[in-house]
Amino acid sequence: MYDSDKRKLLSLVCHGAIFFSTLLFSIGAPIAVLLVSDDPVVKENATEAINFHFNVWLYALILVPLSFLTLGLAGLIGFVLHWGLTIMAILHILQNPNQPYRYPFIFRIV
Repeated sequence: MYDSDKRKLLSLVCHGAIFFSTLLFSIGAPIAVLLVSDDPVVKENATEAINFHFNVWLYALILVPLSFLTLGLAGLIGFVLHWGLTIMAILHILQNPNQPYRYPFIFRIV
């Protein structure tokens, strides 16, 4: 049996790492948790967080130039989705730490 508090904390670290804007930390924290943890739920959350972070960078490459054409509307929509989905993941982990969170609208690379 896995410790629920440890599971919750490590899963929150994975999903919450995106709040730190440095690429090294936002991707590095979930990778480190993935490599260190033996908990299957934490590993799934870490993998999902890594995929989400890669998707955020991919969508940013598309939305930044597009926001110049739409006077910032595309960037605003991307910003709201980015933070909204991250907050939804954190709330899901806080409510049910024994179930991994799956982000909608992303490509799963890892």
